[in-house]
Amino acid sequence: MDEKRDHDLEQAFSRYYQMLYKISVIMLCNEHDAYDAVQETFVRFLEFKGEFQDDEHEKAWLIRVNINVCKNFLRFHKLHPMENYEDLTLKYHTEEEVGLMDELFQLSEKYKEVLILHYIEGYTNAEIADILQISESAVKKRLERARIELRNRYNGKKKE
Repeated sequence: MDEKRDHDLEQAFSRYYQMLYKISVIMLCNEHDAYDAVQETFVRFLEFKGEFQDDEHEKAWLIRVNINVCKNFLRFHKLHPMENYEDLTLKYHTEEEVGLMDELFQLSEKYKEVLILHYIEGYTNAEIADILQISESAVKKRLERARIELRNRYNGKKKE
């Protein structure tokens, strides 16, 4: 990155960070996602090859990009609802539920990741295949084997 672009980024960041963060928090209702949205906005600023006519044009461009990034976050979360770990531990509080979660955590990584992506994150088999860079049939097979292993582990513990 050249010095001018580096200087432009520093100036834009110091001028517009707070404003973009406020927009993001209001749109996303989540501080962590807001930080990510602002970061993504400045990444796109770095990738932008054009020139701005003036400061107002730069500001308008950053606001528009930030709003679009926020909309993408919202669209993603709508398509892929997720629950965080704290919510899961609060939700699963009966002995049976805690036992099942404990067994889930003991599964091998390849089984755990497909179960989490499918059941907790809400991804389809095709999306999981794309994320893990495996075939869709491999995803289906891993889900099947993971369910069987989880069921066997859990039923084995219940009998003890």
